[in-house]
Amino acid sequence: MLGDVGGSTYADRLAIFQRGCPVRSSNSAAPPRYALSFTTGGLLEREAAFLAPIYVEHRDWVKVRDIAVEKNLLQARTHSTGVRRVRETVKRMSALSDHEVDILADVPASERGHLMWAAACRCYDLIGEFAEEVLRERFLTLAGKVSYEDYDSFYRTKAMWHDELDAVSAATYKKLRQVLFKMMVEAGLLTAKGAIEPAMLSGRIAKCFNERTPSDIRFFPTRVA
Repeated sequence: MLGDVGGSTYADRLAIFQRGCPVRSSNSAAPPRYALSFTTGGLLEREAAFLAPIYVEHRDWVKVRDIAVEKNLLQARTHSTGVRRVRETVKRMSALSDHEVDILADVPASERGHLMWAAACRCYDLIGEFAEEVLRERFLTLAGKVSYEDYDSFYRTKAMWHDELDAVSAATYKKLRQVLFKMMVEAGLLTAKGAIEPAMLSGRIAKCFNERTPSDIRFFPTRVA
């Protein structure tokens, strides 16, 4: 699966066009590395509901992390698991605005899922680019489904520019793909069989996303601009 791109050199990859951009010169800086640490949990929507009130009270993510770990608010079976899950949940939630966190605990699960999907897209460029370039694009072109093969093709294209994608093990590759699809299902954007579910964004959630430039609505399968 990864062998298609593993044999070429980094210089070779830089000579390939990406998104219609011109070829980079050999003196150009390498593109920012993708963060690939999103394999803990899934969407973490339930976890965010527990932690949001703590942040609203203290307005301090370090304190949220410490309280959540000390009191095992996420009800992890082991301390190490609890630490990892709290750390990842806090990381994603910190990508939300204070207003988005304020409403996180009070909105229905569907809206909370949309907020946490946006948070994941903001934290992880690989997820955000997949959401915009594959999930939303296939919805707009009436493709109807997103498959593992779509992800594989997307990943190979990105690996032409990113050595860190080539470097992951086969097991990690499969885990990244599995978790990404799990997140889309949990966010209500995909069925378990890969059919795209149009995102029905509420007015208040759409307003939050439209306050960003470009709008985070680009991460969702919807025709709303």
